Amino acid sequence: MHALRETKGSLALASGSRVHTARYAHEEAVHPHTHGFVELVAVVDGTAVHCSRAGRTPLAVGDLVLLRPGLWHSYEECAGLVLYNLCFNPELLQGELAWTRDDRLLGGLLRSAAGEARGRLDAGALAECTAHLDALAALGSPPPATHRADLVGRLALVLGIAARALAPAAGTGPGAHPAALAAARLLEDRPERRWTLERLGAELHLSPGYLARRFKAAFGLPPLAYLARHRIETAAGLLLHTDLPVGRIARDVGWADPNLFARRFRERIGMSPTAYRKTFAHRTAHDPATASPERDGSRQDG
Repeated sequence: MHALRETKGSLALASGSRVHTARYAHEEAVHPHTHGFVELVAVVDGTAVHCSRAGRTPLAVGDLVLLRPGLWHSYEECAGLVLYNLCFNPELLQGELAWTRDDRLLGGLLRSAAGEARGRLDAGALAECTAHLDALAALGSPPPATHRADLVGRLALVLGIAARALAPAAGTGPGAHPAALAAARLLEDRPERRWTLERLGAELHLSPGYLARRFKAAFGLPPLAYLARHRIETAAGLLLHTDLPVGRIARDVGWADPNLFARRFRERIGMSPTAYRKTFAHRTAHDPATASPERDGSRQDG
């Protein structure tokens, strides 16, 4: 069974799958699409132009792109483009990879304020990275009970290499303060609560100002902005993979006012929730005639 599935045209990890890695070749443009997972792209051959809300950026060998869930992207002007796609369930960031919150380098990358990061690996780092990606691809989608350590271990090694290229400035200084880590867990585990900075501080027996300073130093965002991003990413998945009304989704992720939800969603994603669903929920992420897997014959991702 393939680790990636298509629901109404948007890619997501299949039920029970946590990590998916494969190598793909693109000979033609890939239209704008989105996914419900964290994605790392590593270019190993050819060139292209990567397009996203952040703009248009040329891609060449050694380039990396990391995207958090919900963000759209596409490829244009593909010329012999060959890349690896590493996709993993964002729930890992609250589970097996929760420790990355306390890692200055990985925490800065995986929870960056922008949600999109770009960088480049030199030849040696690219070879090391692709060796781990090949090992992940060879694992396929084994039962978690027997290969959890393999998947998480290789994933951590790849992310460590990527973080040194994508977020080098985050590698200095101490890790996240325990108060910031505890606050992040509360916000992620209970996003539907009507959080205020005062309420969050009271939960942790800390002054709001002290907590806000520690939180922003750890994650690059104030607590309520971090919460808003988490809500929007959750909402994006619900818009793509359910038929729930927009107002219901807004309430489920913690916004009682659907108009406020729509404004925050537009600020983050670049379009309204309704437009996002209309654009991506009924659109295939790839045209099989223009891209082909180089390794295992699984579905194209990008």
